[in-house]
Amino acid sequence: MSAPIAVVGSLNVDFVLTMRRFPASGETLIGNDFSVFPGGKGANQAYAVAKLGGAVRMIGQVGNDAHADWLKQHLASAGVDVAGIATDPNVSTGIAFIAIDAAGQNQIVIVPGANGTFAAVRLRPLAAKIVLLQLEIPMATVVAAARSAHASGATVVLDPAPAQELPAELLPFVHYLTPNETELRTLTGAPGALDRAEAIRQARLLRERGARSVIVKLGAAGALLVGDGREHFWPALPVDAVDTTAAGDAFNGAFAAALAAGDDEITAGRFATAAAACSVTRRGAQPSMPTRAEVTALLNK
Repeated sequence: MSAPIAVVGSLNVDFVLTMRRFPASGETLIGNDFSVFPGGKGANQAYAVAKLGGAVRMIGQVGNDAHADWLKQHLASAGVDVAGIATDPNVSTGIAFIAIDAAGQNQIVIVPGANGTFAAVRLRPLAAKIVLLQLEIPMATVVAAARSAHASGATVVLDPAPAQELPAELLPFVHYLTPNETELRTLTGAPGALDRAEAIRQARLLRERGARSVIVKLGAAGALLVGDGREHFWPALPVDAVDTTAAGDAFNGAFAAALAAGDDEITAGRFATAAAACSVTRRGAQPSMPTRAEVTALLNK
């Protein structure tokens, strides 16, 4: 049986626009289509874990509107425990506006709503072996959750997204820090594009600041683990990408699910790389999350 996983983070409604290309400043374009999906980096990762068969509890906050019940029901339909989701009656549920171009790349604007008022004093008990965190809720709440998880002996996986500086006190609580290239540059101040050697060097800087291990998500190139005296590269699996919106969330959810099922970190990373590849072949955040059978099928190709 899988060890319990807790996700502390955001729940959003995603308003998704697709277009041939992104508009320039001041330019108006005709889009292709419009859809509404359940999202939020926290909820996406919880949904990913559940779709892969993991035991997961979502801890977060929604607002006082029609979106709130819909988001909770969608998570529950996949098997996520939603008892830890609170309601702030004074604000709206969080929303995200997502633009996707013909190459599957995205631009995202988030209005936090209830995610922004999810204060540390509203945290529920985590009661988990693995805790997934992101940065779409207040930083003080992230730090409090990481401290609590670390003190209880849980493995803490932090996705430092959206990209922003981290307080010095946070990284010593983190077992796995999982930035993409943009987030890695924000955290370390590294200029320009990153080749693998430079990504390793920057990851080592984050380990010096306290993170136990760093997994750099390199998109179509794969993912890179830099740990204590060890490095490992997982190449990306070739697929036809149509929407990369939640690929990072698929990776983190799958990585946690594999660890909870007893896999070592190398096997878990390979599984997570395949889950991320599966996710980019479908549109939407939570609707793109694969099942364990789909991930296994891709790995066996």
